[in-house]
Amino acid sequence: MPITVNWSDLEIAFERNSPDQESFLDLENGDLLSIVEGEPDAASRRARVASNPERYLRIDPASSREQYRWMERFVSSVSDQPLRERLLIAIDGKGAFRRFKDVLLAFPAERERWFAYRSELLHFHIQTWLDHMQIEVANQPPWGHVAQPAEPAEIPRVLPSGEAPGEILRRQARDLLDEIPAAELPPALAFLEFLRDRGPSSLLGAAASRHTPSLDDDDDDNNDDDQDHRAPAHAAR
Repeated sequence: MPITVNWSDLEIAFERNSPDQESFLDLENGDLLSIVEGEPDAASRRARVASNPERYLRIDPASSREQYRWMERFVSSVSDQPLRERLLIAIDGKGAFRRFKDVLLAFPAERERWFAYRSELLHFHIQTWLDHMQIEVANQPPWGHVAQPAEPAEIPRVLPSGEAPGEILRRQARDLLDEIPAAELPPALAFLEFLRDRGPSSLLGAAASRHTPSLDDDDDDNNDDDQDHRAPAHAAR
C-alpha cells in the first residue's frame, strides 16, 4: 500500500549521517522515527523498532565519504582558479566539510551552485533507495523525478610545479622543519601535534570541542551546510 511521506523530514534523515542518531521510516503511515543516543526516550524508541521489525525500515543516509566525493567533484568544476585552489586546500584532511563551507560563505554564487548540486545528488540518492526498497509513495516529492545527475564539467587545473596546493604547503612545512636546529625540534613537534589534535581554531579561542578526529566524524558540520540553507524541519521524534 502506498504511504504518504513527509519529504522534508525524509530529506533531513538521509543527509544526517551521525553515529549518534538513527532514523526509521514507518511503513504503515510514512512517519519518521528518530533515535538519538543519550536522549531519555532512546531506549523505548529502540524497543519499539525492535518489536516491529517489519514496520520500521532503517534509513541509509548518504555516507560522509560519498558526500566528500560530491564535494571533490564540485571543487573540480570551480572555474575561478584562486577559489578552486583555496577549496582544494580546505578539503584536504580533518575538518574538510567545515572548512569547505567556511570558504564558500564569501562566494554566494558558488555557494548556491553547491547547494543545488548537492541537493540534486541527495534527491537522487533518496529516489534510488526508495526504488531499491520497493516503497510506493502516495505523494510525489516536491522536487519531482530526478534523473541521474550529470558530472559537473571539470576545469583543468594549472599547476606549474606539478603539485597540488596541499602538497605545496606540506613541502613548505618540511622545508621549514629542515631549517630548525635539532635541539629546537621537540617544541616545534609538540606544537604541530597540538594543531593536529586540537585544530587551528583552538589558537583563536574557538571551541576546540568541535575538532573532528576523522572524516566520518565531520558529519555534523557537513549536515549543517544544507540545514542552514533552508527552513528547518524536524522528523517525528
